[in-house]
Formats: sequence, C-alpha cells, structure tokens
Amino acid sequence: MTSTNDIRRGFLDYFGSNGHQIVPSAPLVPQNDPTLMFVNAGMVPFKNVFTGLETRPYSTATSSQKCVRAGGKHNDLDNVGYTARHHTFFEMLGNFSFGDYFKEQAITHAWTLLTRDFGLPADRLMVTVYHTDDQAFDLWKKIAGLPDDRIVRIATKDNFWSMGSDGPCGPCSEIFYDHGDHIPGGPPGSPDEDGDRFVEIWNLVFMQYMQEADQIVGDLPRQSIDTGMGLERIAAVMQGVHDNYDTDTFKALIAASGALTHTATDGEMKASHRVIADHLRCSGFLVADGVLPANEGRGYVLRRIMRRAMRHAHLLGAKEPLMHRLVPALVAEMGAAYPELVRAQPLIEATLAQEETRFRQTLDKGLKLLDEATVGMKAGDVLPGETAFRLYDTYGFPYDLTEDALRAQDLAVDRAGFDAAMAEQKRAARAAWKGSGAKASDELWFDLAEELGATEFTGYANETGEGVVLALVKDGARVDRAGAGDAVEIIVNQTPFYGESGGQVGDSGTITGDHGFAASVSDTSKPLGKLFVHHAKVDAGEVKVGDPVKLAIDVARRDAIRANHSATHLLHEALRQRLGNHVAQKGSLVAPDRLRFDVSHPVAMTAPELADAEAAVNAMIRQNGPVTTRLMTPDDAIAAGAMALFGEKYGDEVRVVSMGSEDGDKVYSLELCGGTHVKALGDIGLFKVVSEGAVSSGVRRIEALTGEAARTWFAQRDEKLREAATALKTTPDEVPARVVSLLEERKRLERELAEAKKALALGGGGAAAPAAAEQAGGVAFVGQVLDGFEAKGLRGAVDEAKQRIGSGVAALVAINDGRASVAVGVTDDLVGTLSAVDLVKRAVAVLGGQGGGGRPDMAQGGGPDAGKAPDALAAVRAALEEMRAAA
Repeated sequence: MTSTNDIRRGFLDYFGSNGHQIVPSAPLVPQNDPTLMFVNAGMVPFKNVFTGLETRPYSTATSSQKCVRAGGKHNDLDNVGYTARHHTFFEMLGNFSFGDYFKEQAITHAWTLLTRDFGLPADRLMVTVYHTDDQAFDLWKKIAGLPDDRIVRIATKDNFWSMGSDGPCGPCSEIFYDHGDHIPGGPPGSPDEDGDRFVEIWNLVFMQYMQEADQIVGDLPRQSIDTGMGLERIAAVMQGVHDNYDTDTFKALIAASGALTHTATDGEMKASHRVIADHLRCSGFLVADGVLPANEGRGYVLRRIMRRAMRHAHLLGAKEPLMHRLVPALVAEMGAAYPELVRAQPLIEATLAQEETRFRQTLDKGLKLLDEATVGMKAGDVLPGETAFRLYDTYGFPYDLTEDALRAQDLAVDRAGFDAAMAEQKRAARAAWKGSGAKASDELWFDLAEELGATEFTGYANETGEGVVLALVKDGARVDRAGAGDAVEIIVNQTPFYGESGGQVGDSGTITGDHGFAASVSDTSKPLGKLFVHHAKVDAGEVKVGDPVKLAIDVARRDAIRANHSATHLLHEALRQRLGNHVAQKGSLVAPDRLRFDVSHPVAMTAPELADAEAAVNAMIRQNGPVTTRLMTPDDAIAAGAMALFGEKYGDEVRVVSMGSEDGDKVYSLELCGGTHVKALGDIGLFKVVSEGAVSSGVRRIEALTGEAARTWFAQRDEKLREAATALKTTPDEVPARVVSLLEERKRLERELAEAKKALALGGGGAAAPAAAEQAGGVAFVGQVLDGFEAKGLRGAVDEAKQRIGSGVAALVAINDGRASVAVGVTDDLVGTLSAVDLVKRAVAVLGGQGGGGRPDMAQGGGPDAGKAPDALAAVRAALEEMRAAA
C-alpha cells in the first residue's frame, strides 16, 4: 500500500524533477486575498502571480497546499463525518505554470504521473472538457489515447473557471476515476452523475482568457496552468478504498480515538470517530497557523469545529477532555511533512484541553435542557426555533450543535423561528440602547455594527493585512465612495489597526488600493467595542465600498506603544510589591511618546519608593523574558492570579498576558489585557519615571517614558547638567557640592543684607536717627513707615524699637511691592492693660486687609493699600489713646 505521505512526496518529486519549483504550503490564513476567510484551494497563494501583481523567480511550481473549507460559501462542516469525501481540512496537490507551458504539457504531465508513476489503470480513467474546448478534447485523444466516449463535453460552468467577475478565466478538464460497477452512480454528465462510482480526482484549469463583468474580452497575454488534486481522494484510489476515511492517515487517527474512548470505530459510532479525526486535523493546523478560538471571525469558525468534535467525543462516552490527547497521533502522521505541527504541538494541546474543559460545562447543561425540550417528540418532528434560541442566548449552546445533536433522533430545528427570535433580541437591544441616553450621533455606528458584525482584528500577529471595504462614512453619513482630499472613516472586514481602548491609543498608518488609491490613517477608534473605524484622509485616487485594500500600520509608532503598554504592566506589579496590594490601576494612557498610569494610593510616593519601583521594572527589562498570551474565561484568569484592570468590560473570554519571572518559575506580571505588547521584555529598552502627583483623593498619577524617549530624556538632562557645570566653572560630578556651597553663601549674604536693610530703615549705620518716641495716652509710642523693607523682618525691628524705648508701644509698617505689612509690639510691663492684637487690627483695617493676629505683646497683619501706611500708624496711635483713656 502506498501511504499518504508517499503519495504527497511522489507528486512533488515528479514535478520537481520536471523543472517545477517545490513551494511549501502557505499558511491557512490568506496573505493575499482579503475576500477569503481561509485558503481553500491550491492556487490561492499564487493568485497575484497569475494576475501579474507579483513576480517570482520561477515560472513553474508545485505544492501540497493546506486548505480549509468551513465558512462562507465553501462550508462543508455539516456533511463532515457522514459522507465519504467531505472534509473541513484537506490537502490540495497542484502544479502551476505562469506563462510557461499550457494545455498539451499539462495533460501530458497529468496522464504520465497517474498512469506511469502512480500506476493507475488507464481503463479506469475518464475526463471531461468544456463543451467548446476542441483543443483539449483532441489533446486527450492524442496523449492518453482515450476514446471519444471517455472524453465528456460539459456545457456548464462546472467546467469553466474564473478568478472573479473580472480577471483571468478559462476552461477546465477534470479527471475522474471509476471505482467500479459495484458502486452506484453514473459518469459525469449523466443523470446519475451524483453517485459515488465516478470520483473526480484532478482538475486542470487552462487560464487563457481575460474577462470583465463576467464577459470574455480577449486572450491572456500569458496563458497559464492551475491544477488541483485532492490528496485524500487520490490516496483512497491508490490504497484501494472508496472512502477517504479508510485511508492510512484517517485510519490512524480514528484508531487513536477508538483506543482512548474504548469504543468501536465502526457501527453506530462510526460518524463520531470520523468527525473527531477530521476536526482534529483542522483544529491542529489552524492553531499552528496562528488562529485561536474566539467569538468572532476565524476564531469563531475554529471554535465551532472544535466544539463539534468535542460533542462527538461526548457521544462516544469520553468522561474527560479527549481532543488534546489525540494530538500526538496527528503529529506522528503529518509532522514530518508539516514541521509547524511539531513546533506548535504544546500550544495545540493546551488550546484543545482548555476549550474542551470549558465546553463540557456548556455541553452538559445544554444537552440536559435539550433532552427536556424534546420529551414526547418523535422522528420527523421540529424543535421550535424559540427553544433553540433560548439554549443559545441563555446557556451558550450554539445553534449548529442543537441541530447536530437532534440529527441522530431524526429531529429538525425550526431555523426560521430561531432567526426570528434572534431578530427580536436585536430589536429589543436597539430599543434599550436608544433609551440609555447614548449620543444620537452614535446611532450610525450601531446600525453599521448590526449590519456588518464585528471587525476581525488581526493585529496581534500582523502589522500589515488586506481587507475589503465594507462601509465609508463622511461627515457623519454613509457614502459609496471617497476621493482625494476627503476626510473619511473606513470600515473593513479585517484589520491589523488597533482601535483605541483600554487606555491604549489607536494605530495610525496607511490604506492603499488599486488604481492609485492611498489614504493616511491618523487614528483608529472602536465604537461599541465591535467596529474598528479608520479615521483617514484620502491622499490620492478613489476608494469605493467593496474595494479590496491593503492596510499597513505605522510600525515604529506601534512598537513605541507596545513598549509603553508592557511597561505599565511591569510598573503595576512593582508598585504592588513595594506599596501593598491596595495598589490598583485606576486609569491609564498608553501613547507612543509616553505612558500615564493612575493607581490607588493614599499618600504621595517617596523618591526612594519610586526609584525602587523603577529599578525593579528595569531589572525585568534586562531579564528579557518572553511576553506570552493565553485566552481564558475571566473567572479562570482571575483564579490563576491575573489582575483585572479598572474600567474594563470583559466578555466570556479574555486575553491573559504574562510577563517576566521571579523566584524561579513564578510569573512576575499576570493581567487581563486586550492591548498589544512587546514579544520580549528587552524590547522595552529602558524605563524612566518622570513625575508623580495627585489626581484626586487617594489616586496618584505616574508619568514615565520608555525606549528612545527615555534615552532622550536622560540625554537632555545630561546636557543641562553639563551646561550647569560650565556656568558654575566646575565638573558635572562636582555640581551638587558646588550648588550647596553657593546656597550657603547666599544665605549668609541674605542675612547680612537683611541686617543692613534693617539698620538703614531704622536709622542705623550712619543714617538719620530712628523715629523718636512720642507720647500717646501717657505711654511712649514709636511709629514708622519702612519703604522697601521685607515683612519677615518686621518682628525683629519691632523688638529692637521696644528695647530702645524701654516701656511703651512700637508700630512699624513695611511697604514692599505695593503691599503693606504692619507689626505692633507692646512692652511686657504694659501687656496687662494693652493688647498688640487689638492695636494691629486697627491698622490692618485701614490698609484694606482683614484680621491680623498674634500675641498680646506682638501681633502682625497686612493689607493691599500701601498708600494708607501713615493713616494706619495714626489709627494705632488713636486706638492707644482710646484704650488708655478707657483704662
């Protein structure tokens, strides 16, 4: 028996030895066709080569291309496991000519490989041609010697291929294998052609025309060849079986399923084992190519495939998660041909185990409720759509699983009723949204989200991508097109641009398309948490709804954002370890030039606390540990120790980001986060806290820099230090000591200056004699206005005046910068009858101030009206006379 691996190798070797470049399989996520969810044919990776948009250093090629058909119009999911040849994952063997050889050599290669190298009997083969393709008809007769009755002319589009309504097209020639008259079915083109006797094993596409709007407009300048042969189908033929699931690869996977579940692999459980084997292959390869289970887009299709297999594992009686235990069998069968399976094996196993553990909880609950709902139903009955919707909406039990679960009982589901219930829920949600006080301008985004669904974000793994324009918004209204100079908001089906959320700013970059279209994206937002909206200005050309476009983020800007975002996680943990577990994030801004991080903490952080936290973050950066991400339920994530962030709303699945390690294997930082991050902590480069302050009661704000911004900050500080050293005529190292010395010198000089000013103001130092004491109310009184005198020296001056008069009252008013300050002193012998506080209040009131206070022997105050200084002294004198008279 020829193994599947041998057949694959034999095919590639044949064409390799005939001058074809052997090209490895492209990833399952299309790199050059935004209209496809998955690569679904062998020619997809070569599409741009055929259209002339891309050139390669070879003109002929061969490959075994991984393909998935489980979404959109190419959706075989419901048939998988119940037919002989339906699969979600399959391999397409192909040979390609990009303007090199054409029909004659393509037919020669196909016939030679099948009959000579693969040894298929010629009398079991027959072919079809497009009904007007006389050239192909004649070539089959000439090369293969086939009689006319085994070359069937087909007049339908089944034998005419096109890349789309515009582009290359041409007739096909399909090769069929006759499994024998013991199997029902007729040849292609006959009334019973849908039987299983004649199986198409290879399709040769002759690209020779160009069409526009589905009309052929001329010949291609470079006629080309695209062929596709399903590896599973040719393996069945060469291994002498009629059923793809009886080939060696599938038999090995089915045997592993049977061994682990202790169930027979045929009989009534046959379909379940087949579903598991097929879906294991699909799940394993999708995870290896970067797709993870999710609630939208490709991740949702993967989740459906996984959960369908897991439900069949449940039917087989598996008490514990099964799928991840089958991965070694998959790797053993296909790992040699596809080393990505080997590399990703731990991730595939972990993803399947986690998904099945979660799903079993939903499955147990859903099946129990489904059993209750179908009590009394008999074969042929239909489950009400409202019941199926309640299972989906309330308990998370998908519609397709409800349909699949009822199939074994010959029960159907009212799909129209399900859709009606779904529509009613959306209507109610819309009504609730309108009544929530949301801005009327947001209604447009609500409409778009409801119509288009969520945008698929591809930016965790990619910095460029392709998409199809689903909607354009200009000046708050939908438009069909936008041209040069227009400010427009662009929505595509999938994007690498991150939409602003969780404190992280949106990406900027470019969107380009055919015919010279180019737009600059200044920001990306995420209204309603579903749509990714690119805020752009059209620089050139025109864009229309439905156009394919290329998207490229500003990578340098994203790298800076990633570094700042990852640094906030490290800072969060560093602060918690140093200040306590009460520290929790209360907000953040992650921008390309800086980060801002708000945390709960009752007091200002000290310089040593900040320095210690900063040092801890930089230590993690130097450790250069990997940053890893897992998808988990919020409850599982928090149970594992992850921190949920302030202000975030979490669905039933979250991304858990882990960074760094300490004390051996202990993860340093573990947080729920949907943002983008560095791949390794060393990518942050450098971390520097530049400020810390209060935001509100109990909330502190830290601002910091990373990478080049931090380096620039240090460089600027160093330059300022050098400038200071030059001005101080010393070295940078000696600047602190020099500054201390200068400050001490300044204090000494200020003291001396103050003393000199006081002496001058009071008439000392050779100036005029100080104000003479006069009598007021029978006591000595000294009153004086001191221009240019500082208020802080008033008390000292008043004390000197008191000493000079021995017994009495001194009142001095200092005028500085248009403001007056007044101080009044009463000698100790008069304190019992006079109060300096009462006296100074009279002066303050005249100066336009309020209050004034101190002790009975010394009081001070002030006011804005310096011009009233003499009047203030007069008021003190008058008050003194009144008090003495009253005494």
